[in-house]
Amino acid sequence: MKRVAIIGSGGAGKSTFARKLAARTGLPLIQLDHLYWRPGWQEPPEDEWQATHAELIAADRWIIDGNYGSTMVSRLAVADTVVFLDLPRLVCLWSVLRRLALAGRFGRPSQVPGLTDKIDMAFLAWIWNYPRNKRPEVLARLAQLPATTTIHRLRSRRAARELLDQLPVGVAA
Repeated sequence: MKRVAIIGSGGAGKSTFARKLAARTGLPLIQLDHLYWRPGWQEPPEDEWQATHAELIAADRWIIDGNYGSTMVSRLAVADTVVFLDLPRLVCLWSVLRRLALAGRFGRPSQVPGLTDKIDMAFLAWIWNYPRNKRPEVLARLAQLPATTTIHRLRSRRAARELLDQLPVGVAA
């Protein structure tokens, strides 16, 4: 386990899982949200984002937290491990609403510096529609990965905890 891609719906717990996995393995953590979003939730130019992403995935060791469909194929192609947090939509929605209520204006550990959480109807609709609109595409991409890629499709928070618990400390160091 040297290059780990963590993907899933909003609210699935990607950032939390990624932080815990990084602490457990010693692998460097890259949170794509922190590199993608600009002040005011502005997106970077596509060519700039592609270049940034290419540089990130060229490294020998990483945990990358985030989806970003325009770069997912190239990230999955070089990952030796993929963790797909495939949680039920109600769990994801509850997590986002709970995050909003608890973090409020004080932020949260995975929040993009300088930005407050952007939880609007479009984001909630994206989460609700993820199982129908995005999951089939993700599963198809995972099915195309080489047999040497370890894929963990985790369907519950318990499964995520169990995966973390079974990894030896410093497994990737």
